[in-house]
Amino acid sequence: MRKRYLYIVSGVLMFLCLGSIYSWSVFQKPLIAEFLKNGVEVSSTTANMPYMFFLLSYALSMPFAGRLIARFNPKFISIIGSLLVAAAYIVSSFAPSMQVLAFTYGVLGGIGVGIIYGVPLAVAAKWYPEKKGLAVGLTLLGFGLSPFITAPISNKLIMAFGVFKTFKILGFVFLIILCLLSLTLKFPELSSDSMGDSEWGLSMREMLKTKEFYGLWTTYTIGTLSGLMIIGVSSTYAQEVMGISPTKAAFFTSFFAIFNGIGRPIFGAFTDKFGTKKAIMLSYTSIISGALLSIIFPDNIAVFVISFSVIWMNLGGWLSIAPASTSNIFGPKNYAENYGVLFTAYGAGAFLQGIISGGVKELFGSYQYIFYPLIVICLLGIIIANLTIRVAAHVQTVNE
Repeated sequence: MRKRYLYIVSGVLMFLCLGSIYSWSVFQKPLIAEFLKNGVEVSSTTANMPYMFFLLSYALSMPFAGRLIARFNPKFISIIGSLLVAAAYIVSSFAPSMQVLAFTYGVLGGIGVGIIYGVPLAVAAKWYPEKKGLAVGLTLLGFGLSPFITAPISNKLIMAFGVFKTFKILGFVFLIILCLLSLTLKFPELSSDSMGDSEWGLSMREMLKTKEFYGLWTTYTIGTLSGLMIIGVSSTYAQEVMGISPTKAAFFTSFFAIFNGIGRPIFGAFTDKFGTKKAIMLSYTSIISGALLSIIFPDNIAVFVISFSVIWMNLGGWLSIAPASTSNIFGPKNYAENYGVLFTAYGAGAFLQGIISGGVKELFGSYQYIFYPLIVICLLGIIIANLTIRVAAHVQTVNE
């Protein structure tokens, strides 16, 4: 078991780069200003298109990438994704409009991240068969913490060199870092005594015939929907509902990102020890508790911080619960391909959260009421989990 922790370190560093895509808000206003200088008007909807296209491309490319990981060397797949991510940033530096950025930054960047994303996770899961959840959670720590690090760096680069040159700088930096780290990734030999876990598992087709898959897919959708919805409105909620200044709202957003990061190893380890169903129950009950606190004490700043920290942490938690549960329930053999299919739930959650949060804002004129639908969908998730997810962490008989 020679220095297997190095695979987690490589994964964390890679995800710190990949997670920079979540720093889109740092680029948005400077881009709008630059386009206006050139006489190009940018609407509110258009300004968010690159991020929306990224989320969609990211989620839809995962099933395809999962099949590639299962068939080719992880180094090769990771380098292909790294080249796409770097190209997305570099080409974005020449974009004449936000619509073009939706393709370069959004589609190319999303596909690139989607291709790489599963590689460090699959490598970590195979090197730590006895602690898949913790290994995956620790690896994903970089993705959750990335905006906390990359957002201020990007902001300083924009102030020093301008927004388009910043795209180019980041592109070349990511090209070097991601490609070098990709060379360190490999799966353990199947004959290794360190594996301690037989390569059993359902194929994608067999997995799709189980109620566990649809239960996990639906609960994953609800979990990501809840977290992404709160993340998306955090700054606006802080300013409009809590009366916090834009500067302090930005600080709180960075602060909440820490919880998004630490939620991944915490929930990963919990899933390892207590199983998928208990991890889901813990997630939903903590989200509901945070939502209820915000409803009961709407003007309390301490409650705001606690509530939003808990919900941000749960988004990170679900990005560990789902991959760990995929391996635990359906087996490690076809993990990369199976998780790629399950990850479409993230795309569904990203799409639905925009509809729900936008609907609440339009109907009531404030995000203050966003916690009511949040509680309802989490209660629905608890019911679905109890009807479909088995109690045990490892279930090798789902196809019986």
